[in-house]
Amino acid sequence: MAQEREAAIVGIHEWPKRVDRSVSALQIKARSIARALDDAGLSWGDVDGLYDAGEGAGGGGLGLAAYLGIKPRVIDTTSVGGTSYEFHAAHAMRDIAAGRCNVAVLSYGSKAATERIPIGTGGPRAAGGSWQANMENPYGSTLIANYAMVAHRHMHEYGTTTEQLAEISVATRAHAMRNPDAVQAMNDLQFADVREISVEDVLESRIVADPLHLLECCMVSDGGGALVIASKDVARGTKKKPVWLLGSGEATKYRENGGDITTSAAAQSGPEAFAQAGVTPDEIDVAMIYDSFTITVAVMLEDLGFCKKGEAGEYVSGGRMRWDHADGPALNTDGGGLSSNHPGMRGLFLLLESARQLRGESTSQVEGARLAVAHGNGGLLGGTHCGGTVIMAAD
Repeated sequence: MAQEREAAIVGIHEWPKRVDRSVSALQIKARSIARALDDAGLSWGDVDGLYDAGEGAGGGGLGLAAYLGIKPRVIDTTSVGGTSYEFHAAHAMRDIAAGRCNVAVLSYGSKAATERIPIGTGGPRAAGGSWQANMENPYGSTLIANYAMVAHRHMHEYGTTTEQLAEISVATRAHAMRNPDAVQAMNDLQFADVREISVEDVLESRIVADPLHLLECCMVSDGGGALVIASKDVARGTKKKPVWLLGSGEATKYRENGGDITTSAAAQSGPEAFAQAGVTPDEIDVAMIYDSFTITVAVMLEDLGFCKKGEAGEYVSGGRMRWDHADGPALNTDGGGLSSNHPGMRGLFLLLESARQLRGESTSQVEGARLAVAHGNGGLLGGTHCGGTVIMAAD
């Protein structure tokens, strides 16, 4: 199946505001779909596949279909946290190849910032009645504390340093400062001293959960967007050059006795996606990797095969992941969850920026970009989580 081109991203839209009190989450989704269809030169009547994670007030796939006034042949409501959209892209690719639909839409909308949702730092939201929660919630661990535990283990096991992890924040902030929407986001969210940052700046920011500093943690924003995936026959007639979906992988990981919390589900989903696409990590020009925290990126760079396990610290050092650096793929060129937007489930934005790069439309455009990987993480790194990997190619 290597290099088969049966489905492509043909329309995209990202909601520009990261703090927006004028709309609801559902309005962000619906308006974004309309603008993504317009970007593709398609209409509501063309849509016959609806992929939705059921977040917000949309009522899931069935309720959203009614709200939009469409009657899709396929509704997929897979919900696996932040990587739901990589799963959706993979499922749309398979459904289109099987002839089940021709034009699929994926969308997301969130008001996390205006609704003051304490993503990452909030405590358990339930009393602990389930078989999972009753062994964890009573002890008060927050989401970020779990990621901090993974970071500590990675440092203990491989000698990774805080200075090395800080390089990830430095690279993504450099990209954010080239993205006007990201700069506006940081100002709207009252970031102090909005500018490019250094390793020293990261290390001097306050500790949120040892060893993770404030500038190693994603922002909490409003936002959303949509993308349109179409069959090869439809893609040849759309407004913009198609971005082809070449391969995908999906995987699940959870806590196990004797398990390694520094290895993520990407170790399973990544090889599967690269094998289906018929390419290797060395060929990738742009890596859009879920950056809830710096340690998330480090672990997934290793598990996707960009470097060996334990070598991410050295791999990201020296500005290697910048858009204008020739050695290795550029990382999160929109600014990422660290410096552009993170409304709670960031997987859709990984696909959107990958598409912009392969169209030649990014604000930190990688010259001659031909191949991109989007990898999302849904759930809790070091605990129960999913990994979705999608490989894309320029036309």
